[in-house]
Amino acid sequence: MQTTSTTNSQFGTAAAQNGNAVAPAQASTDANRDMFTKLLVAQIQNQDPLNPQDPSTYVNQLSQLSQTEALQNMSKASSANASMLQSLQTLAMGGQVGSDVTVATNSVQLGDAKVNGSIQLNGASSATTLVLTGGDGQQHTLQLGAHGSGAQSFTIDPAALGLPPGTYAIQATSSDGSAPDVAVTARLSSVRVNNGAIMLQVANVGEVATSAVTAFNGKANGS
Repeated sequence: MQTTSTTNSQFGTAAAQNGNAVAPAQASTDANRDMFTKLLVAQIQNQDPLNPQDPSTYVNQLSQLSQTEALQNMSKASSANASMLQSLQTLAMGGQVGSDVTVATNSVQLGDAKVNGSIQLNGASSATTLVLTGGDGQQHTLQLGAHGSGAQSFTIDPAALGLPPGTYAIQATSSDGSAPDVAVTARLSSVRVNNGAIMLQVANVGEVATSAVTAFNGKANGS
């Protein structure tokens, strides 16, 4: 319930900011139109009566003003639509808080609990190695069995591997020497907007962009 309230508050704030931005933009457009009108009147009043300017020139100038205003209005509409879309995306992501998500990552945060993940193999591998590198530079390897093309799952058990709590760089290598993508499955704990970007806080991974999410796995029973 607290998450929904926070997300709705963000939605309302974004809508208010978008509405507040319309008035200055409209004032700027009106000021530009008034300035153009004054310049056009001054130009007509000060033209040479014996050699008046071609009326089509004024028509072209008015047409250019109309085109400029149309482009400004399109830009404002696009900005408003983008802001509204972001708010809707934030609400949708907020509804996923508490779910297990799978995110592509090159680091993992380990504690006492086991961490599950998968490696996306582009081809069959007779042996795949998962390498965890601690902050001290020490490497810890987890040997995985042979597997065909596709996702190969793994489980990191810190106690069994003797890994102290901390953040580890994580990468994989297959038997052909390639470095397949690594993903970790963990709980989505919160959603926030940072400088216009939606950021997700995921357990065992940290804060990631929405583009890092490869799957939403739903909420565990009883959560």
